[in-house]
Amino acid sequence: MRQETLELVAKGGSLEEILAQVIASAESILSNSMCSILLMDDEGKHLLSGSAPSLPGFFSKAISGVEIGMGVGSCGTAAYTGERVVVENIASHPYWANFKDLAASAGLESCWSEPIHSSSGKVLGTFAIYRTQPSTPDEQEIVLIERAANLVSIAIERFHAEEELHLASSIYKNTAEALLVTDASNRITALNPAFTRITGYTLDDLRGRDTSVLHSGRHSADFYQTIWENVALKGFWQGEVWNRRKNGEAFPSWLTVSAIHNDKGDIQRHVIMGSDITDKVRTDELVWRQANYDFLTNLPNCYMFQDRLEQEIRASLSHGSLLALLFIDLDRFKDVNDSLGHPVGDQLLIKAAGRISDCVRDSDTVARMGGDEFTVILPRLTNTTDGEKVAEQIISALAEPYTFNGESIYVQASIGITFCPDDASNVDQLISNADQAMYASKTSGRNRLSYFTQSLHDEARKRLLLINDMRSAVENGQFELHFQPIVDLATGKASRAEALIRWNHPKHGMISPAEFIPLAEETGLIVGIGDWVFREAGFQAKRWCDLFGTGIQVSVNMSPIQFQSNALNISDWLDYLKTLELDAKHLSIEITEGLLLNASDDVKEKLLRFRDAGIQVAIDDFGVGYSALSYLKRFDIDYLKIDQSFIQNLETDQNDLVLSEAIVIMAHRLGLNVIAEGVETQAQRQLLLEIGCDYGQGYLFSRPLSVIAFEDFLTKTLEPD
Repeated sequence: MRQETLELVAKGGSLEEILAQVIASAESILSNSMCSILLMDDEGKHLLSGSAPSLPGFFSKAISGVEIGMGVGSCGTAAYTGERVVVENIASHPYWANFKDLAASAGLESCWSEPIHSSSGKVLGTFAIYRTQPSTPDEQEIVLIERAANLVSIAIERFHAEEELHLASSIYKNTAEALLVTDASNRITALNPAFTRITGYTLDDLRGRDTSVLHSGRHSADFYQTIWENVALKGFWQGEVWNRRKNGEAFPSWLTVSAIHNDKGDIQRHVIMGSDITDKVRTDELVWRQANYDFLTNLPNCYMFQDRLEQEIRASLSHGSLLALLFIDLDRFKDVNDSLGHPVGDQLLIKAAGRISDCVRDSDTVARMGGDEFTVILPRLTNTTDGEKVAEQIISALAEPYTFNGESIYVQASIGITFCPDDASNVDQLISNADQAMYASKTSGRNRLSYFTQSLHDEARKRLLLINDMRSAVENGQFELHFQPIVDLATGKASRAEALIRWNHPKHGMISPAEFIPLAEETGLIVGIGDWVFREAGFQAKRWCDLFGTGIQVSVNMSPIQFQSNALNISDWLDYLKTLELDAKHLSIEITEGLLLNASDDVKEKLLRFRDAGIQVAIDDFGVGYSALSYLKRFDIDYLKIDQSFIQNLETDQNDLVLSEAIVIMAHRLGLNVIAEGVETQAQRQLLLEIGCDYGQGYLFSRPLSVIAFEDFLTKTLEPD
């Protein structure tokens, strides 16, 4: 039995064949016996059918999968205890209490079970002998059982070893990761198909060659030395390495280098496992670029700008050199977007970015902060004049005309400049300084350069305090309305007035609207303030209707910011007028021309709401912006207000008189009334009458008046002549 079985093992017979051979040999020696081999499952908890050709099929099927344990038949107990179990009489033995009926049906009376042990002592299964009458084994039979179990153990262990080798070979050949095996001297001895697919090299190309053949040239000798020192010391290294394919292309790979030791502990070979991470690196680079660069201009964005500024500040302080920070804002860029559309605006920003970049050195940083704002970091300057020269170059470059579709567009820039360490030496303060200086350029007439000064700092702090105070000014009753009469030029009667807000600050006294309105628009506070103005104007209009028995129309200025805000609720305003029992015709709104240029659907809808409610609409400061003539009828505009810059020179500038007359004629042809702003002299009034202007507003008639003073004015003007 032993020789035949071992020969079958040596020839590579299958496990099924070997088990059948062992049983056939055993049954030929032990007459009147039926043999069974059960195999332990991978979990080591259940016995599965291995081979039992002589046992009834139903019996083998019933016990296959039985959970091992004490008292679970002869085999279950032997597998559980790891010791031989001999049951002379199945019918009376307690181990078979749950299986004696099954055994009786199969005609089985006795069972001897021998555990099959691996070379390490692990139970691999059981070898059992069944007989049809009660019996016990003699010494010769016990020796035979032991030998049979030993032969089966050899077969099972060989099967498991081959299975593991096959699995390892399959993984080696089919894994998506490249595998490279070297000897102790780092000479290549083996590689898998994935390695060939990734690198292009075959084993014939590399057998016996050093792994340095794969070096890309992107790493130093010290880099590789550190890798092999870690492998020698720890037996392992992992990280990113740039390798080279057979075609010469360098590529990033993620490598794991492991050392394989022999029984003496010496390194016998190295196994290098790697994957091509080109796509990951590209994705990481894309994500990084999207996070740090502006998608439109390809300039660094605000995040990278701050990082660069921090680095340059540290270098400036370390080397004792001068650094300049420029804040650049394109003047009236919003007008371009509104009049020509965002696509043209985007192209203008791209060209502006290029012009700014052309004015600086490679070592400088140009960034886009968002919108039409750019920054420039100028490190390692000799003196402040160097920074000023660059800023002036940028102003000149940006002032050159831009051409789109054959049309020239002129956009200039306001720049603020600050220096490190002269003005500040930390990121936040430098940014604040440059921003304040740029704001000073804006307020000083645009298209210019302004230096940061202490007075700018004080002004910025004042602005911040005003903004904070403005947040509670409505609730604290600090705002009040003054009213400037609008007079019928033909009769001299005032039938309407413009409501003008004033801020009576408890600490600073009266603050000019020119000072706080831009801040209110900038911060969005204009929405809440505008709501108060409308309601207060409505309240006063109702009071004067009741007081004088005749209608006074009060006009209210509305900012584009209000129209663009979701907080503007016209329905609430109209409900308020109903609560006052005030006819909507006694209120009108004044808007700028810019609001009508490329007006969004939301803005259009809001203007129509005012029209449908009976609230008239006037275009304020007409003639100084982009004239939206095609929109005048489309939005049912009722009044045009000629800007005071035309009225001031009526007596001396024939062009202003002609332009004013043209506006009046055009307005009347369109069915609109005209109001002249800034009328200060009788001569101006007479000229306006002669060109057919309907109404006048200005110091000739009255300055803006408080509520009480305006009521006195109305009392006098409404008295019969």
